[in-house]
Amino acid sequence: MTGRVEHIRGQTFHGRKGALENAFRYGVDYLCLDPEAGVPTPALFSRNGRNLTSLHDSDHGGAPGDGRGAAWVRDVLKAHGLDGAANGQILLLAQPRVLGHVFNPVSFWLVHDRGGALRVVIPEVTNTYGDRHSYLCHHDDLRPITRHGTLQATKIFYVSPFQAVEGGYTFRFDIRDDRIGIWIDYTAGNGGLLATLTGRREPLTNTGILRACLARPFGSRRVLGLIHWQALKLWWKGAAFNTRPTPPAEEVSR
Repeated sequence: MTGRVEHIRGQTFHGRKGALENAFRYGVDYLCLDPEAGVPTPALFSRNGRNLTSLHDSDHGGAPGDGRGAAWVRDVLKAHGLDGAANGQILLLAQPRVLGHVFNPVSFWLVHDRGGALRVVIPEVTNTYGDRHSYLCHHDDLRPITRHGTLQATKIFYVSPFQAVEGGYTFRFDIRDDRIGIWIDYTAGNGGLLATLTGRREPLTNTGILRACLARPFGSRRVLGLIHWQALKLWWKGAAFNTRPTPPAEEVSR
């Protein structure tokens, strides 16, 4: 990746598996950048500052609002003995703040080696209760992560009241220079869920920011509204409600 902020005008799909079906597809805006590098930014975007759109280190890498950004990722890699192989550029793929507000159901830390190969991905999951948990994804032999491979993690974090905390995730990451594709297949006793994020990588521009704000107004406020709308539909269809448990003590799991 060159020294720039990238804009992914993406599509996200969620499809519930099992007897009670529910599916939706929405447009969504993600940014991709190297949080450890100082790069030029459009006038309507700021790093760690107020603007129409922005991205703050405090929103990622730790508890929401108290994150440490890429420094947290480096510490996680070291604590799990991964810093020898995953020793290159870190990219953050996340939805930006819009007029100061942010909510990222899931953002992704993409960790490369010094040769540019993707070695580790950390999906950072946040629920609407303000809890956060991250999953550490890599191959056992730390070979590069490509679109042909899959990675697994055990679900231990409460995301939706209509999905139990059980089962596991299968991840597939297709991260190319010109586009991204992420597939998350959650399987559990009730069937589970398939979630995807796809889109092209383009330079972030003022024109792109304005178009996104017109096409998908209010940024993450819109995302929260859509989440609650889908929850209402599931409740109306009779989906079982699972009470929120105590969040896991550890920040990161496999």
